[in-house]
Amino acid sequence: MRKMKKLQAIVKGRVQGVGFRYFVRREAQELGLVGYVRNLPDDSVEVEAEGPPEKLEELRQRLWQGPALSKVLDVKDVLSEATGGYSAFEVRH
Repeated sequence: MRKMKKLQAIVKGRVQGVGFRYFVRREAQELGLVGYVRNLPDDSVEVEAEGPPEKLEELRQRLWQGPALSKVLDVKDVLSEATGGYSAFEVRH
């Protein structure tokens, strides 16, 4: 069995109030990933996703694109071992 990984990312820029969390959920679900996305108090967005490393890399690239109204200025991310604590990908409030 292939080793699953976890991607933790903080996305900065114009990423709140532009549908960014729902964009991330759709992209993650399309890639078969599990985890969550949520807004942070400093106007950034936090993403935590688990799945195959190549799918996480694809999500990481899509985070830089974002939905039409967003403007991503920075993505800080860390790859680590998956915890297996998720069953779906959700938007947290």
